[in-house]
Amino acid sequence: MKSILLGWVLALLWVSVAQAEVLVQPDFDAKKFSGLWYVVSMASDCKVFLGKKDHLLMSTSTVKAITGGNLSVHMEFPRADRCNQVDAEYLKVGSEGHFRVPALGYLDVRIVDTDYSSFAVVYIYKELEGALSTMVQLYSRTQEASPQAVKAFQDFYPTVGLPDDMMVTLPKSDVCSLRGTEAP
Repeated sequence: MKSILLGWVLALLWVSVAQAEVLVQPDFDAKKFSGLWYVVSMASDCKVFLGKKDHLLMSTSTVKAITGGNLSVHMEFPRADRCNQVDAEYLKVGSEGHFRVPALGYLDVRIVDTDYSSFAVVYIYKELEGALSTMVQLYSRTQEASPQAVKAFQDFYPTVGLPDDMMVTLPKSDVCSLRGTEAP
């Protein structure tokens, strides 16, 4: 029993140290970050993601800066025959660009790198179905990410322990713009 407890304590300490090493965008500006973003690529060790990654489509996030450094985010996730929508508030913790999203099980969200006008690299540490996982998303203002954006994403996700086989570039979809919406 003591060895199991010690193992959990060491694992939690390792996670805390690993997360502490993920820095946020210096001088993050929530107002500049606001607007429409396409989620064009993702990498994750989440078992649910890995089981579905070959069937996922490009999603969108519409971000709005709100009081206290928080963000209001409207997400649309296309599926084969419908569009799921989710609204969530990203609650600022610590420095600008660092959030948590209790409604989605996101324990730690960090805007790692952005030029505000074309791309952002977003780090997410989350809990889903009782399991903890790491995810990195590449946001783009257009459906075609720039070479600079792709390089920033590809340079970052291995630093948090995600190998190339856990990455996917998401295909475009017009499901959300053409078919209407359904609640999640």
